[in-house]
Amino acid sequence: MAQVRRAGPRQDGPIKAGPRQADVIVYGGTSAAITAAVQVKKMGKSVIVVSPDKHLGGLSSGGLGFTDTGDKSVIGGLARTFYGRLYDHYQKPENWTWEKREQFGNKGQGTPALDGANRTMWIFEPHAAERVFEDFVRENNLTVYRDEYLDRSAGGVQKKGVAIQSFRTLSGQQYVGKMFIDCTYEGDLMAAAGVSFHVGREANSVYGEEFNGIQPEVFQHGHHFKTNVSPYKTPGDPNSGLLPEVSPEPIGKKGSGDTKIQAYCFRMCLSNHPDNRIPFIKPVGYDPARYELLARVYANGYTETFDKYDAIPNRKTDTNNHGPFNTDYLGKNYDYPEATYERRREIIRDHELYQKGLMYFLQNDPRVPADVHEKMQQWGLPKDEFKDNGGWPHQIYVREARRMTGEFVMKEADALGRTTVPDPIGMGSYALDAHNAQRYVKADGFVQNEGDIGVHPERPYSIAYGSIVPKETECQNLLVPVAISASHIAYGSIRMEPVFMILGQSAATAAVLAIQSKMSPQKLPYGILKAALLKDGQQLTLPK
Repeated sequence: MAQVRRAGPRQDGPIKAGPRQADVIVYGGTSAAITAAVQVKKMGKSVIVVSPDKHLGGLSSGGLGFTDTGDKSVIGGLARTFYGRLYDHYQKPENWTWEKREQFGNKGQGTPALDGANRTMWIFEPHAAERVFEDFVRENNLTVYRDEYLDRSAGGVQKKGVAIQSFRTLSGQQYVGKMFIDCTYEGDLMAAAGVSFHVGREANSVYGEEFNGIQPEVFQHGHHFKTNVSPYKTPGDPNSGLLPEVSPEPIGKKGSGDTKIQAYCFRMCLSNHPDNRIPFIKPVGYDPARYELLARVYANGYTETFDKYDAIPNRKTDTNNHGPFNTDYLGKNYDYPEATYERRREIIRDHELYQKGLMYFLQNDPRVPADVHEKMQQWGLPKDEFKDNGGWPHQIYVREARRMTGEFVMKEADALGRTTVPDPIGMGSYALDAHNAQRYVKADGFVQNEGDIGVHPERPYSIAYGSIVPKETECQNLLVPVAISASHIAYGSIRMEPVFMILGQSAATAAVLAIQSKMSPQKLPYGILKAALLKDGQQLTLPK
């Protein structure tokens, strides 16, 4: 439900009176949701997408255009089709509006952005990605109901024994299906159906891990205070009180568990073309004191402001967090996973104010170095992106929320490629990538961040089928390809958009095969599933 503003309900497909029924009901509007629905339709079954979001694609169309991929050779199936469609899009000269293709530079993560050898495009604009998802909807005649929120109150999900019969949305509409797929970042349907889940960081002792739990003084991305900065309003004086954005809580023991989650932000798309730029104005509620820590970082000689202004086509960026004080809003999302819809909206509005205020601060505050101030003046929100939201992304970056505790839990060793998991259904390859979870005062009286982990796997790894299915004793007709069963640190690698698309397709394949076989997904013979996945171009294991 993580989008900021919405229009009224929108429905694509035939209008039905009474309960809306299909073989498979997909809940969510993410990239995984659309991929799953396309796969169901391709396999000859009926499907309805029930999306709380107006705009489809989640982060893939919400600003994350500098795709986190790792080893691209393990991205197959419909996910690869998606990136192939974007390649086709950028072959057309008319889609290079604000710069010529040869001016783009073609920088990507590990491979060229426009990869001619594989006919894929990994670096793209938000509206181009959304267009591909809408093309998937149109070409496959998908029925999509938008602005439809699951009723998470008691009775919102109707079960018979351990099988979901239907669920109700806040509009009062009922959706009836044989199989259900929860494709939300939050795992809302999963939780409402009574499936076990975890929020926060497990202690390292739970699964025998190294990089889970609290990680003080572990710095692997550079998003920490490299110089001594006082967290107090009067530097060095604890009696003066803490500055904003610093937690008063003491740091826990290294490796111990907690309920904190990695920070959220908006993946801003910025433009430096004068004719396609919306200036940052002072947001209502702006308080420059919130950014005093950053002013002190600059005073200590910080020079990395623009290190994650990653270029995407047409003189735009995918701007991500970087440095000790950045767009990641530490500690302000802990209650988001299980919060009410209204509380989630409050959290999203607070994140928006913080981040817009940060941009205004960088452009206008006299404490910002002159060279940063001058360069920042060149950037603004793009007029041709997120047009119904003033150029601001529709989707907040929910890096982590609930995580199911399913038939199999993906763990650190699995995501580092050190194990052979049972019944693989797709692959991942990105680093164990967890963002900071808190900002605290050290024993020496200076400020520091905690939680930033970046450990690269030894090789691409397989993802177990059991990680997307609940325990059979809890639910026998639900698959969960986004809020999957994984430890906090393993999820740090799995949580990438290409992987969500891969798992969405695999979940849909399993759902249809389970219907055809008249059995639960948990009892579906893996050999049948494996054959279908390979036929559709999914990559399941590394070649021997």
